[in-house]
Parts: sequence; structure tokens; C-alpha cells
Amino acid sequence: MHRYRFPCQPLADSSNVVGSADDSYRFTVLDDGLLRLEWSQEKKFEDRASTFAINHNLSPTKFRVLDHGQDGLEIITSRFKFHYDKKVFTPSGLSVQVLGSMTQHGSVWRYSTEVKNLGGKSRTLDEADGRIELGPAVISRRGFALIDDSKSMVFDSRGWISTRQCKDGIDLYLFLYGHDYLPAIKILYAVSGHQPLLPRWALGNWWSRYHAYSEHEYLELMDEFREKGIPMSVVVLDMDWHLIKQDASRKAGLTLNDHPADGIANYEDACHDVAKALDHDTSNGDSVPFDITKRRFCDAFFDVLHRRIEHDSGCDFWWIDWQQGPYSRIPGIDPLWMLNHFHYLDSTRPGRHPLIFSRFAGPGSHRYPIGFSGDTVISWASLEFQPEFTNCASNIGYGWWSHDIGGHMHGKRDNELQTRWLQYGVFSPIMRLHSISNPWNTKEPWKFRSEHTSVQVDFLRLRHKLVPYLQTMNVVAARDGVPLCRPIYWSYTEIRAAYEVPNQYMFGGSMIVVPITRPCSLTTYLAKAKAWLPPGTHVDLFTGTMYDGDRSLWLHRRLQEYPVLVRCGAIIPMDGAEVPENGCTLPNHLEVIVVPGADGTFKLLEEQSDENGVASPDETTVTMFTFSQAEGVLTVTPRSSIRGTQRNWTIRFHGCQVPEQLQVILGNKSFSRSPERLASGFKLNPEEIPSGTKIIIAIGSSPKLEIPSPFDQCSEILSAAQTEFDLKAIIGRTLKAELSILQKVSQLHNMDMDKDLLDALLEQLRAWCE
Repeated sequence: MHRYRFPCQPLADSSNVVGSADDSYRFTVLDDGLLRLEWSQEKKFEDRASTFAINHNLSPTKFRVLDHGQDGLEIITSRFKFHYDKKVFTPSGLSVQVLGSMTQHGSVWRYSTEVKNLGGKSRTLDEADGRIELGPAVISRRGFALIDDSKSMVFDSRGWISTRQCKDGIDLYLFLYGHDYLPAIKILYAVSGHQPLLPRWALGNWWSRYHAYSEHEYLELMDEFREKGIPMSVVVLDMDWHLIKQDASRKAGLTLNDHPADGIANYEDACHDVAKALDHDTSNGDSVPFDITKRRFCDAFFDVLHRRIEHDSGCDFWWIDWQQGPYSRIPGIDPLWMLNHFHYLDSTRPGRHPLIFSRFAGPGSHRYPIGFSGDTVISWASLEFQPEFTNCASNIGYGWWSHDIGGHMHGKRDNELQTRWLQYGVFSPIMRLHSISNPWNTKEPWKFRSEHTSVQVDFLRLRHKLVPYLQTMNVVAARDGVPLCRPIYWSYTEIRAAYEVPNQYMFGGSMIVVPITRPCSLTTYLAKAKAWLPPGTHVDLFTGTMYDGDRSLWLHRRLQEYPVLVRCGAIIPMDGAEVPENGCTLPNHLEVIVVPGADGTFKLLEEQSDENGVASPDETTVTMFTFSQAEGVLTVTPRSSIRGTQRNWTIRFHGCQVPEQLQVILGNKSFSRSPERLASGFKLNPEEIPSGTKIIIAIGSSPKLEIPSPFDQCSEILSAAQTEFDLKAIIGRTLKAELSILQKVSQLHNMDMDKDLLDALLEQLRAWCE
């Protein structure tokens, strides 16, 4: 049974506990903003790890207890004031007030009253066609949020599953952090376990399709992706995988889809061996039934069945496709929880990187990445909800989430929808193309209209170019508890407008993404998305347009563009290859994007991996990038190199005015260079540089951002607009007139033009106001 044990410390420090063995209540102050509340008429309390809470032995917390005898007791920390009458929990006898200024009016929670949080996760999006209700989160605009852990299964001292001692007991976790959201997420990880580090290769493009491929057909498909310059890092075999073996030359990880509820059919190669291990009689042709709640079956499931398949197919990790609900033969035991938990433990064997791919089973599921959202309908409504769904996952700590990019089933062919969905996938945690078993529902980029194919290929390459940035954020997520995608309101908790754009999110520490989830206008041929720009100056990563912040506006983009805004001072390292390799290997060529306008730093983290793709945390290379706005100097300080002895570098200064000359210092050598002008900003291509060489690039003190001409931008929009020529002439004269921006905006508002055209023109006129 030792194989099922896992690191946990469920017994709390006694100094954090309020209540005695003679009481029917027990309260544990896990942090100054986290209170565990338990009630048991039988005076039986749970000290074992649950699916949600595996660590209670946290550092002692500073708090006061005021015992008023028969009048009850109070617990007071820097964040909350708790009152309890020492009786059965009731709304009148148990309440908590959140302290501090960062809370909404009325931040008092009473037992059993409704808690409106900011939305967490649901078990699945199967059959969803648009928005669905979301489960609990640990943050709320009211300042408090609740996780009810009263009914979850627990783990005994040997790591096996068990039901709770008291079936009618109450076990609640009350998060009381006001609008201080990030500390609430971090204490969630402290109690529930941290997000593990993903293998680097999981961050690239995944190919998945429910289709009965032959081995020859599948390998031909992978070769076609490679021939067309479309990198892949994970290939998924859905259901019909039994005759296919992974070929290592394709440099991609392999996952197999398993429907465990079906049991082990008698025609399966391993059925006889599993039956023998279980003393199960298959002489009459019966299958071996699935029952994960039996330890003996669980042993055979992994040691006999899965070992054989992994050896024969080259499977790197498993896709657990459980759709049968939360019930098993033991009341309170959820098979999905068991599958996720024990599968993940099993994947921690030497020579493998721990990883599974499965549905969300409830709070605590973030310990078993990667999440699979389910079989969604192909529609704009589905795409509209997926960014919000992903963002809210971070509100319950689940940062690594995968959707069927392009949708799974039903719907109709829509080239624009597929392209916009793919673009969102590139800027989501996991980029996985997928579709149902239908010969007409395919996601290969070359099977769409040429303009859509071109855009899809460019964005799939971009995903792999972003891997150096993504891998650093992968380390930050595991080490510091900051998910890759997080709602914009996490950073701007007191600004109402930040809550009015649920689709908008931070993508790592440097990018703001505003997903396009609606079709383009038939007047402008531009798609638009509502955005709220935080205070400060932002530059679009694709167009170079510069925006003033602290306001709401519509962003309009052509098919080949996507609204990704970067703050001044941002530094973004990327793979510099025109077509990156399969498998997300460490790049020989780095392209670094720098956005002047403010000081900035970035610590690039790269981990060496063994032949199985398992990262070695002790062999991490740190490359430090520092930009000084006052001096106009970028300094690159690599500690060492873990990939060869030399590396190519491209440095791109985005959205910046172009200087006549640059000064470059490589180690002890100094020389001047002429920059290469780009559509936005300029770049410098140093030659190969020996590992460990310090790089200094000086572009001139206090470099200025380049403000694109709003008239030029508006002229392009007006020229392409499908509207009356006479109206175009009137609009054009207004744009050229010697008027202030405010006067032009006022006159345009008074014209009888299509609203999409008006909004597109206004975006350019109002993008930057000096």
C-alpha cells in the first residue's frame, strides 16, 4: 500500500485550533484570512487528508480568542472577526465580518447564506453551447468565499481512499481576504497542494481527433504537419489507438484516450493477464469489470494493463475520459477523483514526467494537470464562453486547462470561427486542436480557405515561438502560485470596469489578451472585442498601435491580427526560429521583444531535460534581461548555456522610434550597428554569441515610442469599408480637417454611418491622447 501514499500533512498545528475534545465544534485558523469550521454532533472530526485539503500543518497564525462563556466566543485576526454562540451552526449564531478597506459594502457572512463568488469551475462542458453556471471559487467581490468540503472522500494513513467518520458532519473553509485576491490563491495552494511543473513539451501544439487512424495514416499526417512547417509537441490518439505505436523520430509526446468505465474487454490483449491477476473467470467471454474502489483491481489496472500498453505504444501520459458521473459502489467515493489521483501518482515513476489529462473533479483538482473541459458544440457562443471559463479556473487554482480548440461536435463549417478559435488557443494554457469522429469535421489548417490557412499556420508557429516565455511562466506557476492565465480584475480589484470584461486576462506577467469571440463586421471586415485597458501605456503586439490606459473601448482587428497588448517595459523572450522544431526543444536562436517606455526586467528560466522529457530542476539556467528607460540600455546577463556553446540572438524593440545607430557591447568588444526598420519599431541581429557572454545594447537615452498616424490607420479602415462612396468622402474630409481629436469624434458621432465603422474609426482616433 505504500505505493499510494503521497506527501501531505493533514494534522493542524494545535496552536491554530480553537475547541476541545468535549466540544461539538472545532475551528482552525489556517491563516489570517482562512478559517476552517467544523461541526459534529458525535464530536468526531476529520484529521485525514481530503480531496480538497491535504495540508493543515501550516505556520502558527497570530489571532485572538475572546471566550464569553455562554454568550459565545470570538476569533479575531488582522483580516476577520468571527462570532459564534457555541450552538448548532445557524445564521444568527455564526457570522464573520471581513476587516479592512478592500471589501465591498456588507462584507459579513452568516452561516448557510448564499455566497456569490467570482466563479470557479464546472465538472465538464459536455454538450455546452455557450455559458453555463460555474462552481465555487476562493475569491469574491464581497470579500469572502466558501469551499464546502463536508462530503468529499478522504485518504487513510496508507494513502487509500475512505469515507468520512461523520456522515452528517460540517467541514467548511472560509476564505476572508477581501479584495486581496492573490494571497487567497496562494493560501489555497498551501492547503490544497501546489500546481505541478508541466513538461516543456506540453506547452506546444497538440493534435487530437476522434478518428480510427491506421498507424501508416497517422504517421503520414504527422509528416505532413512537419513538411508544411507546422510544429507539434503532443499527439493524441482518441479511442482507436490499439494498433499505433509512437515513432520517436517525430519528437512529440503521445497520449492515449482511455474510457475506463468500459472495463477490459475480452478481446483486449491484456485481458487474460488482468483476469489472472484478479482471479477473474473469463471462460464464458465476459470482460473484466471496472471497479477502481478495489485496491486489487487498482493494482492490476496500473501494473498489468497500463504497463503493457505504455510499453507497446510508447505512451507518455493518459487521457482519462470519464463521463459516468460522481458515483461508485461506495457512497461518497467519486471514481473521477480516484482515477485522477491514482493515475497522477502512478505517473510519478522514475523516467516519466508526472502528467495526466482529465476532467475537473472538484476543488483540489489542480494537483493533477492537465484539465479537459469536455465535448463542446461548435459555435460562436461556445467560443464566447471559453476565455471566461479558463480565467475563472484560476479563481479555484486550476491554471492548466485545455479546450477542444475549434469545438468538438455539431455546428457547421465556419472558416472564420475556426481561425479565431485557434488564435485564442495559442494564447490559452494548452493549445489542442480536436474534433469528433466525422469525416467532414477536420481541423488540419491546410483544409481551410487559403487566407485562413495562412493565418492558422502563422499562429501555430507563434505558439511554439512563445515556449521560452511560457516555460518561464510554467516555473512561476509551480513555484510562486501565479497561474498563467488570470482575470484582469486580479490586479485591479477596486476598478469596476475590470470586472465588466470577464473574457480579458493576463497571459503571464507581460501580456493582456482580449479574445475575439464574434464574427467580423460585413461593413469593415474587422472583428471587434470590448476591452478595458489598465492605467498606463500599452502597445499592441501585432499592430504596434499605442494606447492610453484606464478606459474602456472596442478593439478592431483584421483576420491576421489578435488583440494582445504589452505594457511599456515588457521583455518577452521567444524562439527565434522561423519554423520551430517539434517537441519544444531548447532553442538555438532566441528572439527577444523589448517594449521601451519604462524600466523592465525578465528572468528567463530554462531547464535541462533527460531523454524522457523529465525536467531537472537542479540544472536550471537563468538568463537575466534588464532594460533601463533613462539610459536606453538593454543588458542580457546569461549565467551559462545548457544547449551547445553558442546561441543566435535577435533583439526587437517594439513600437519604438528608430535610432540612426546602436551601440553593441559583447563581452569586452564594442561596435556600432545600423538597426533594421520594421513595421513597428526595429530589430538587431547580432551574430552567434558564445555562451555566458554579457550583451549590452544601447539605443539612446529615454527612447520614445512611435505613435502611428491615426489618419493613416483610419484611411485604411475607410478604404476597405463596404459603404457608400459619398459617405466615405464626407468622413475623409472630416479626418483631414484642422480639428481637434474631440471635434472630429463629435462630428463622426453625428454622421449616419454603420456603428461598426464608427467604432473602428473612433478606436484609432482615441487610441492615444497626449
